[in-house]
Amino acid sequence: MTINVDLNCDMGESFGRYILGQDDEVLQYVTSANIACGYHAGDPPVIDKTVSMAGQHKVGIGAHPSYPDLQGFGRRYMEVDEEDLKSFLVYQIGALQTMARIHGYPLQHVKLHGALYLQAAVNGSLAHLAAEVIASIGKDIIFLAQAGTEMIRAGEEAGLKTAQEFFSDRNYDDEGKLLSRKHAQAMVEKREEAVERAIRVLTDNIVITPWGSKVNLGKVDTICIHGDTPTTVSFAYDLRNKLEKEGINVKPLAQFL
Repeated sequence: MTINVDLNCDMGESFGRYILGQDDEVLQYVTSANIACGYHAGDPPVIDKTVSMAGQHKVGIGAHPSYPDLQGFGRRYMEVDEEDLKSFLVYQIGALQTMARIHGYPLQHVKLHGALYLQAAVNGSLAHLAAEVIASIGKDIIFLAQAGTEMIRAGEEAGLKTAQEFFSDRNYDDEGKLLSRKHAQAMVEKREEAVERAIRVLTDNIVITPWGSKVNLGKVDTICIHGDTPTTVSFAYDLRNKLEKEGINVKPLAQFL
């Protein structure tokens, strides 16, 4: 059986003179880039540079829109009027799409960021709002979202291709939801274990919780690599190398969805 998978990473999160992430290095190993659109991180020159680098590495380019929350890095939950949120999403996705087009690259996908991502995973109305905005911009844009969530269902109902995401360095609960970052066991600390979890979910669709329960997440299309940790580059290298040794094809989403 042929198994294809994408490796996605959040990037373009620097701002002015403040540098965050190791984008130029990690782009050697990932296949899709979720590029900040200025609302939680990034600014026009950073976005422009990141789009250019991603395209040169033949990495799929994605918009990574968030709530308007620079100070909180998009991780604070906000109550936003629906019409305002639609405008926020169109503004961010449209800016990224235009940057990509000017460089001669298509917009491959959209992945919501931070608190907006987590809320849309469980809130059907919010998930449908995001999916409908994406579909109105382009039905060929892939909606990248956490596996088995409201976002996946909303994307499919909106006629979008969806990419089911797995976090190999995060723990899940017995319902297949990510443990809160505040939980003592939220993170998978050992790199070898995170790599093994990725292979298991791709071959068997199974993730094992900290309590030993086996949860079926279904088919996974993409694995997230967090771009703002010190070990990002080495982890991306190890993960891709191990996947390819297992005969798993690592490629951008647009090449197999």
